Formats: sequence, structure tokens, C-alpha cells
Amino acid sequence: MATVNGEPASVAQLTALALTNYGHFTTMRVEDGAVPGLSLHLDRLVRDCADVFGAELDTERVRGWVREEVGGRAGATTVRVTVFDPALDIARPGEGADPHVLVTTRPAGVLPAPPLRVAALRYVRDAAEVKHTALFGQLRMRREARRGGYDDVLFTGPDGLVSEGCTWNVGFVDRDGRVVWPEADVLPGVTMRLLRAADPGSTVRAVHVDELPSLRAAFATSAGIGVRALEAVDGVRFAADDPVIGALQEAYAVLPAERL
Repeated sequence: MATVNGEPASVAQLTALALTNYGHFTTMRVEDGAVPGLSLHLDRLVRDCADVFGAELDTERVRGWVREEVGGRAGATTVRVTVFDPALDIARPGEGADPHVLVTTRPAGVLPAPPLRVAALRYVRDAAEVKHTALFGQLRMRREARRGGYDDVLFTGPDGLVSEGCTWNVGFVDRDGRVVWPEADVLPGVTMRLLRAADPGSTVRAVHVDELPSLRAAFATSAGIGVRALEAVDGVRFAADDPVIGALQEAYAVLPAERL
């Protein structure tokens, strides 16, 4: 089931989104009617709506539409909230905007997910601070990595600095057991922000791809995967069972959740 502004989505609305692919979204894990970092997800939607459309977004209506879509389902559900304008004119996209809210759901995966092997490829997302719907470049890089025998892709900039994964943030564990988040133009992921707030001892600094062999562990984070170990980046192998990653997974599991 997909709804737009609380009503069943029409073919015309979904066609408009498919043909323009202009919008933004957030993805959250809903479990028994509650979401870790719900306020951060809603803040992201408000911020990106102002950036992408120059419009305000009523978060109470968004919460209501998500609540109606999820209903009384037990267990975990992955909910994506996409904001788009079905009347957007490609030739004149700056002439006003009437953002609509598309809510879609899918079953949530079991956590923690198994470790990933990723390829480091050079790529910088357009408007990295916005969680926008233009996924072509990211998915092309993911496809290239998977065709090379890897599970996913890790992006690096032209300067060799590590930034983020295809649809996730990345973190590392240094030799002293401290969590290191790369300093780069990345999407400020909700899960990453929650984990950073829970671990004041973590640090944010530039991480060059050549430095990876000196780090002892690596992991991916997102609302969909929680904390997922990386067992290799290219030929550099990491300890997927590092105790710091286990501690992060435990910390994620007990994060307070907000009711829809």
C-alpha cells in the first residue's frame, strides 16, 4: 500500500514522481508504533522541504499519515516518507510548489545484519546534505561494486578522503578502540547522529583511504541496517567481531524510541 497525503496513491501521482525524480525523503524503522530518532527524521523532512521546494511541511500531518499507514502492526516495519510535487513542471520548476507526502512501507530486516565487503570508489553525491530522490549516481556505483564481487560501495573524494557509503554512513574504530567518524560532505544520517550523541568519546576527523590498514574495525549505519560491520574495504580486512562494534549494536538496540 502507498498513500499520498493519507489517500491511496494514484497512477498519475506516482508517474509524476517517476518521470521527474525530484524530491526528498527519509527512511525510518518503526517498531510497535515507535521510532528511534523520530524528531530527527521529522526535522530532516522540514529542513529538506525548505531547501528543495522552498516550502513548509506540517510534521503533525506527516506523523498522522505514517501512523495510519503502519496501523497496529506488531514487530518492525521500514517506512519511507517521500516529499514531492506531482504538479512539478520540468521546464519551470521554480514556479511555486505544492509538496505532497508519499508514505510507503516494507518489512524491516533482522538486526544485526551480516558483515559487508565493500569497494572504495571515487564519487561525491550531489547536494550531499540533502536526502534527495536522485539516486542514479549512487546506485550506479553500487552496481559497479557488486559486479566486481563486492556487497556494496564506499565513496571517496578526489582527494582520497573517505566520505560515506551508498545509502549509509560509515564509521571506524582506531587502534585505541575509539570510534572515528569521517569528516567530509556527507548526509547527516539519523542513526549516526544518535550514536554520536550516545558516545561523547568518539571523534570526527578526516580519514584517508590510505589510512584504512591502520584501523582495526569499520561499520555502516542507517535506520534500515542499524550498525552493520564491514569485514573488508577493497583488500583491507577488518575484525567484524570487534567488541566496539558489538557495543555500538547494543547501544543502538536500546536507543529510546518516540511514539508516532
